Amino acid sequence: MKLLAIESSCDETAAAVFDKNSLQSNIVASQDVHIAYGGVVPELASRAHIAKISAIVDKALVEAGTDITKIDAVAATAGPGLAGSLIVGLTFAKGLAMAHNLPFIGINHIEGHIFSAHIEYSEIAAPFLALVVSGGHSLLVLVKDVGDYKILGSTIDDAAGEAYDKVAKVIGLPYPGGPNIDKIAATGDPDFVKFPVATIKNEPYCFSFSGLKTAVLYKYRAMSDDAQEKHKKDIAASFQKAVIDAILPKVSKAMKEYKLDQLIMAGGVARNSALRTAVADKAREQGFTVYVPSGIFCTDNAAMIGQVALLRLQRGEKSGLDLSPSPNLTIN
Repeated sequence: MKLLAIESSCDETAAAVFDKNSLQSNIVASQDVHIAYGGVVPELASRAHIAKISAIVDKALVEAGTDITKIDAVAATAGPGLAGSLIVGLTFAKGLAMAHNLPFIGINHIEGHIFSAHIEYSEIAAPFLALVVSGGHSLLVLVKDVGDYKILGSTIDDAAGEAYDKVAKVIGLPYPGGPNIDKIAATGDPDFVKFPVATIKNEPYCFSFSGLKTAVLYKYRAMSDDAQEKHKKDIAASFQKAVIDAILPKVSKAMKEYKLDQLIMAGGVARNSALRTAVADKAREQGFTVYVPSGIFCTDNAAMIGQVALLRLQRGEKSGLDLSPSPNLTIN
C-alpha cells in the first residue's frame, strides 16, 4: 500500500508518503510569520497552510518517486488542533480521496505522537507508557494497543511547551521558546532559584505549569536590569529543572505501578536535551527502555500521522468523506 499523509493541526504544513511500512518522504514547512508575535496566530496559520499545502504535497510525492495516481489511500489529521488549520489539511486530503476514488482516514494528532517512535523502532510492542509533551499537550498515556488507551494524567492548565514559550517571552528570548531556553540553560545554574513544582490533589499523574510560569515572571520582574541580563541563563536553567522535576517522578511512578518496561517520549518538548538526559538516566536506574524519535518526528510531522493510518487501515478502518475537523478531539 502506498499512503499519502497530511498534517496541518497547528503551524507546520506537512506531507509524507509511505510505501507499505517504509517511509519514502516526509516534508515539513514551518511558518515563520508567527515569530513577530511570540506565538501562533490562528488566522495567519490557516492562511499559510492554504498557500503552502499543494506545493508540500507535490514535493512529498516527487521525493517519494511517485504521483497521486499511484497512491492507494490518503490520511490527514482530524484533530485536536486549531480549527482553521485542521480544515485546510483535512479538506485537501478529502478532496484528493474523492477525486481519485481512494480510501480516506482521519487520524488523531495525539495518537500520531504516541506512535511516532515506531517509525524508527519497529521492536516497540504494547503495552507501553507514552509521555507526550508539546506546545499543546502534556499527557501520560498507558497504551495497550492501537486505539486502546488509558490517560493516566494530563495538564490542568498550560502544556509544557506552552510554558516554555511564555517563559521565553518573559526573559526576552525569541519564539519558539523551547529550543532557545534549552540552549542558554545548558550553561546556567539550575539551582539559582527553586521554582515551585505543582502537585494536584488526588491526581498523581496530572501536570500544572501555569503557576511555574507565573513564578518565573514575578522573579524576573523583581530583578534589576543588570541582574536580569546577568542571570538570564540561570533563570532558564532553574525553570527547566522545575519542568523536569514535574515530569520525571510521574513517569517513574507510572512505570512502576503498571509494571512497564518501555517508555515512548514524543512531542516537541521531547527534543529538549535536559529532559532527554534526565529520562535516560531514570531509565538506566529503574531498568526500563526509553524510545525517543529523531527530532523531525518529535515536532509536528505527517510521517507520524501516516504511521497510525497504516496501522488502522490494515485493520480495515477508514473514515467517511463527511468527517469534520475536531479541534478538541481526545483519545480514549
